[in-house]
Amino acid sequence: MLNAKKQSFYAIVSDILSIVLSYLLTLHFRFTLEEALPIYKTLMLWYNIIIAVVLYLSVYLCNNIYKNIIKYASIRYFIFFGLINACAGIMMVAISIILPPKIILTFKYNALAAIIIIFFTVGIRGMIRIISTRKETLFFKKRQKCYKNLLIIGAGSGAEWVIRSIAKSNAANYNIVGIIDDDENKKNKFVFGVKVFGGREKIVSVCREKNVDEILIAIPSLEDLSKQRIYSMCTETGLPVKTLPSINEIVETSRNSDATKHIRDVKIEDLLARKPIQLNNEQLHDEICGKVILVTGGGGSIGSELCRQILKHEPKSLIIFDIYENNAYDLQLELLAEYPDVDLKVVIASVRDLDKLEQVFKEYRPQLVFHAAAHKHVPLMEFNPGEAIKNNVFGTYNVAKTADKYKTERFILISTDKAVNPTNIMGATKRICEMIIQSMQEISKTEFVAVRFGNVLGSSGSVIPLFKKQIENRRPITVTHKDITRFFMTIPEAAQLVLQAACYAKGGEIFVLDMGNPIKIYDLALNLIRLSGLKPFEDIDIKIIGLRPGEKLYEELLMDEEGLKKTENSKIYIGNPIFINMETLTKTLEKLKTAMMSDDKEYIKDIVAQVVPTYIRKPRQNEQEKQQKSDKTAEA
Repeated sequence: MLNAKKQSFYAIVSDILSIVLSYLLTLHFRFTLEEALPIYKTLMLWYNIIIAVVLYLSVYLCNNIYKNIIKYASIRYFIFFGLINACAGIMMVAISIILPPKIILTFKYNALAAIIIIFFTVGIRGMIRIISTRKETLFFKKRQKCYKNLLIIGAGSGAEWVIRSIAKSNAANYNIVGIIDDDENKKNKFVFGVKVFGGREKIVSVCREKNVDEILIAIPSLEDLSKQRIYSMCTETGLPVKTLPSINEIVETSRNSDATKHIRDVKIEDLLARKPIQLNNEQLHDEICGKVILVTGGGGSIGSELCRQILKHEPKSLIIFDIYENNAYDLQLELLAEYPDVDLKVVIASVRDLDKLEQVFKEYRPQLVFHAAAHKHVPLMEFNPGEAIKNNVFGTYNVAKTADKYKTERFILISTDKAVNPTNIMGATKRICEMIIQSMQEISKTEFVAVRFGNVLGSSGSVIPLFKKQIENRRPITVTHKDITRFFMTIPEAAQLVLQAACYAKGGEIFVLDMGNPIKIYDLALNLIRLSGLKPFEDIDIKIIGLRPGEKLYEELLMDEEGLKKTENSKIYIGNPIFINMETLTKTLEKLKTAMMSDDKEYIKDIVAQVVPTYIRKPRQNEQEKQQKSDKTAEA
């Protein structure tokens, strides 16, 4: 294949020859051979041709005609090229009118030559395009049997990109056997020689008839439930399913790149039944640019993504505050590699340490604080309630008080759906955190808000990494209940919601993401097994192990009394503030401080239940026995 410079050189030579030949042919259209022969000897003809060549090539170069690859030229390119030729022809006619007849031929002669030039230059390019396309259509018929038979879902631009890339790549080990598309107008038609067999109902039968080895979903713009449904139909074949990146990823990587390098496995994130969040980046930039920003728990899953996205908006400086040095160090190296000029500080400390917080706030004076530091593992916190209170409740209280003292502009708390009618100590402590920031709002000039969302796919300790590890080790996937459901979002989505909340904050609100429909964990396990190219219950089993202590079947995002209001972003809502008197809250926090020092876990939970009226917990064991005896007595 010719390189770009050689292609441009041959295109220029071709155009020069086309222009010269067009002018010579024009003579034979207007004169007989005997009449034309004397004109060949005149300098006027060759002056005319030289002026035409210089003019046409100048117009072509000014419009970047030679930067286009003719093999992949579109109809739009040919229309544009024809118009460019017409403009050059008009300019040539104008020159023939202005210059004396002894120097250049008549305007009629130049006008006729311009028409012939269009036919020659556009025609040659069209022939090259047709011949190269014909080669591509024949290419797949000659593929060796050792190549994987690929079925493409979608007959749009994504399929076109893939087919062209495979046709021109010797390294691509695919033989495309057909395309599936729901558009009836495309049925039994051909895309670069590859047949469109019909709609999605044909997936299973085509895979069987054509001995398909892999399926590729080549619809980058597909963002809703359709992708989930198509994927479900594909998995019925038992074949590996691949996909193309999203439209945004394609734009970033360039459509001129090799599509085969971007074909990847379907990720569980691709199957979320929800369109991604759209952000007001201009508003975000205004909110973050030039400010000092502190992220507590900055080395964690959410905190680290917050840091990545914050740096896109040019803050004055970023302070990563985390107790775990390894994560913070890795993040520091990553961020400095991408943003070498950023003013980045990493502070290794705990939010429990009020003196250290005082020192950090006094030295750096952060204007925005994103508080992501917390213990979040539900079962672990059930058995360590004192630690949950110490870190989540009093850690939040310390950061909030310090932010107020040093006049931070905004404080954004990272909360969870488990804070709504909590059935576990982790959720209850996060609800107390929400109460703290809503109480602080009443007495502070700092704007305090909370952001509440569900489970984050891929975050440390979440269900997805656990399932993946179990699949990798060929162990049964453990699901606590067949009907258990959760709201899910990706890590970038969670970070985006937090950042957007910083823009909308007025004080005291709890921001909630419209996360679509809750997903069954059982279905998630099935999909993950299939995504791994395995068969559920044959290669990997699924075991139901029962609900863990404090675990709910269904999560909620709002308490009944909070209500719901829309924001500028259709995916983000606001729960009405429920303000708590700070004096009352301070007294309850004193009780918690005393309780958390106790070794009696049940007593700690009793005090938490007094602070959080919506906390639903199992009664103590002896209370359960008394209740059972009472029920039996009542029945008797």
